[in-house]
Amino acid sequence: MAPTLTTAFARRWWMAVTSIIENLLFSAVLLGWGSLLIMLKSEGFYSYLCNEEGFNSSSVNLSQNLATQAPDDYADYYDSQHGSVGLGDGVEMRPLVPVDGPLRMNGWLICKEQDEMLNLAFTVGSFLLSAITLPLGVVMDKYGPRKLRLLGSTCFGFSCLLIAYGSYNPNELSVLIFIALTFNGFGGMCMTFTSLTLPNMFGDLRSTFIALMIGSYASSAVTFPGVKVIYDLGISFITILVVWAACSGLVFLNCFLNWPLEPFPGPEDMDYTIKIKFSWLGFDHKITGKQFYNQVTTVGRRLSVGDNLKQKELATKDGNQLCLSTTDLEMEKKEESQSFLKTITSTIFVLSLVTMSITQLRLLFYMGAMNSVLESLSDGDLDKVGLYSSIFGVLQLLCLMTTPVIGQIMDWKLKECDDGVEEKEPSRKGETKIKRRDKKTQKVTNALRAFVLTNVLLVGFGITCLVPNLPLQIVSFVLHTVVRGFIHSAVGGLYAAVYPSSQFGSLTGMQSLVSAVFALLQQPLFLAMMGPLEGDPFWVNIGLFGLSMLGFLLPLYLICYRRTLDKQQQQREDNAKIYLKINGSDVPEAYV
Repeated sequence: MAPTLTTAFARRWWMAVTSIIENLLFSAVLLGWGSLLIMLKSEGFYSYLCNEEGFNSSSVNLSQNLATQAPDDYADYYDSQHGSVGLGDGVEMRPLVPVDGPLRMNGWLICKEQDEMLNLAFTVGSFLLSAITLPLGVVMDKYGPRKLRLLGSTCFGFSCLLIAYGSYNPNELSVLIFIALTFNGFGGMCMTFTSLTLPNMFGDLRSTFIALMIGSYASSAVTFPGVKVIYDLGISFITILVVWAACSGLVFLNCFLNWPLEPFPGPEDMDYTIKIKFSWLGFDHKITGKQFYNQVTTVGRRLSVGDNLKQKELATKDGNQLCLSTTDLEMEKKEESQSFLKTITSTIFVLSLVTMSITQLRLLFYMGAMNSVLESLSDGDLDKVGLYSSIFGVLQLLCLMTTPVIGQIMDWKLKECDDGVEEKEPSRKGETKIKRRDKKTQKVTNALRAFVLTNVLLVGFGITCLVPNLPLQIVSFVLHTVVRGFIHSAVGGLYAAVYPSSQFGSLTGMQSLVSAVFALLQQPLFLAMMGPLEGDPFWVNIGLFGLSMLGFLLPLYLICYRRTLDKQQQQREDNAKIYLKINGSDVPEAYV
């Protein structure tokens, strides 16, 4: 039986810690595709597409006359690690580096056709990481995270077992990798999305925990490199996958025991710590303290203002003339709540799409072109390329370490603010009341600071990309990783601050889908760099640098939006002065 929201609230710290660990090990692990690709090729997936015909010359030694020196132009084709063998009569045998011949990895043939097929499977799985976000968000907002998380952990475990089964006989079962990566991408996104609703249980620390969840999701790119280290130690690939599938079973069990059926309401919608039952007032079930306050004040407004139509409807209910059921409360909240269509057409959401899409394109292009850029800067030294690629992989953990910074910025001074919902004590005459800032205004101010910081870092990243210096690319690695974690956390915190919590999943899903579609432009940009620009990314980086300046449109609009909120707050304070003059209290319902 699923626990109640009250039980889940008591276990929220356990759920948060385990969610971070589960995101690291089971969410967007496909982002570490480079390491998985090596292991799949070592296990022979799609190796049957390669053949040895026509490459016999690469597996034998080149014979040449000792008196004839090899031209310098061909020196790179000889294996310098093995000495030459004299055969007499002025002839020596020298081994060739197998450049054009059939290469082998762990005894299996590898080739270009194999790479293309495996990368096609990766494209299918990685596309699901973004394309499935919108329907997942809609389903989660309506039915809650429990069922989706159970389904996600099951799909992830099933994907591991499929890959393990395919490695038994890769010549016949390689096609299973397509199905496996599809389930892997779907299951990982289910795990990620459901964890983003959990921070609702942490009140004013919500943005900090959203940042932690996003940071663990972004840092999951190091999972497959870690698995490859275990694989290189001699542990069987099948054993690793079976153990991994068993661990996903633990995720299923943890969710089954601790995650409630209901969606997690936002802290402004529900107080988990207060449970009240007023059967003598005619409420139809247990409600929270804030809901009770909303119901009582709604009754007061109806009695004072004199809503004739609703009063007639209430009068027809036997024994409930003065009471309001929670069904009526839900109806009223739906009327007051902003529609989803109005939300996605709002200026803030549209500008957030622009900012996120540009940033995603900037980051993904760098990742796609990174090896080519490193080869150019290192003059083709593959050892340096491998070293810098490994450094980039390790630095992905910075996402988890730095995202709490942006979370703290989003949650700055929220505890000192007035949320406009909690009941206030009436002010006595002659008593000076301390002015508290509106909580929504503070949230918008914090989001403004977060986006300014993120865009400044993105500009710094663009500048380092323009400088053709190899050691400087480590700075680019750090900025790339930090910006990737910051932008997701800032957008998630903005949606949580401005829009209803019931729309958070749908909005995040739509933002992910739109930015993923826009990020497909990185492929033609890469082709342009490798073709007309002859491998030089300078002009592409110049264009993306100019495009990234559009990211400052959102902070500029947030400044205007904050001024609007300040004017609304001032109007409320003026109204409170009128109530104080008439009733002796600044509480609007005091005269009921």
